[in-house]
Amino acid sequence: MSSKGFAPAKAGLRVGVVGAGVMGSNHARVLAGLPGVSLVGVVDPSPAHLTRTTELASCQGFETLDQLLAEGVDAVTIAAPTHLHHEVALACIARNVHVLVEKPIASTVAEGREIVAAAQKAGVTLMIGHVERFNPAVAAVKQAIAGEDILSIAITRVGPFPPRMSNVGVVIDLAVHDIDLIRWFTESDIVEVQPQLSSAVAEREDIALLQFRTANGVLAHINTNWLTPFKARSVTVATRGKYVMGDLLTRQVTECFGFKPDGSYSMRHLPVGHDEPLRAELIAFLKAVRNGETPAVTGDEGVASLEIATQCLETPSRPAATSSARKGPRRVAG
Repeated sequence: MSSKGFAPAKAGLRVGVVGAGVMGSNHARVLAGLPGVSLVGVVDPSPAHLTRTTELASCQGFETLDQLLAEGVDAVTIAAPTHLHHEVALACIARNVHVLVEKPIASTVAEGREIVAAAQKAGVTLMIGHVERFNPAVAAVKQAIAGEDILSIAITRVGPFPPRMSNVGVVIDLAVHDIDLIRWFTESDIVEVQPQLSSAVAEREDIALLQFRTANGVLAHINTNWLTPFKARSVTVATRGKYVMGDLLTRQVTECFGFKPDGSYSMRHLPVGHDEPLRAELIAFLKAVRNGETPAVTGDEGVASLEIATQCLETPSRPAATSSARKGPRRVAG
């Protein structure tokens, strides 16, 4: 960033996309339509993916990252498979290219920290693509609870098994979104993790019930699975003065307030914007690049959310107290 002696990048930014799958093709589509941006091209080893995306975004296609970097880019967005994030991000940072990395930042916390350290050393902007923060319904919930004493948060993120998913389970694919939201809503770190996981149908966990406590005392719960035949995404936040409900798909946010001793209360629907979350995210990234600002979702925040998700996968479930009861007949004192 500019504080390291690097001048903010010029207004007309040359941007590339690494990865031409579902997410990468959407990145390319949005970037191609942004003012002040020149989409240099998209990288993907798959000719089919590359053809589809280059036609969609009217840009060049490259088989390798080196070919894209040789064209000269100011910034890239990395939407390649997670296990490639570390290698691709470090290669771009080594060329002083600003980077947006899709969530999760990397496959491991150690790799994530290496990316953060490299970006800091090079003085380049590193932003993590936790796109749900840019969902207008999430923004409305965040605004509604600003300054409130938050007591609890419950998030549901369920749906059918995604055919594209192979190397991770629901915690890394889905729950990492909500771990980030819990940290963002509470502006606090998660200090306690109580996961319950099950692999009902898939090889990796496809059901997760996750409970958390934050450093400032908020209790939070995430319910996520790949067994529900339809998508559902909801957030509820209880504070001392309000109860806020948000549907992240229909983008309806409702606030209950003015609680009376007789049990009555008032209710209102909150205004919610219509922005496409990915477009808002990419605009925020490019603004941070141009102005040398701290990005909306920092590398450290990306690592923190991955660290909690990893803890959920590594924390053994504790057996109920009854399992330690002595076996055999009980002696009756008499």
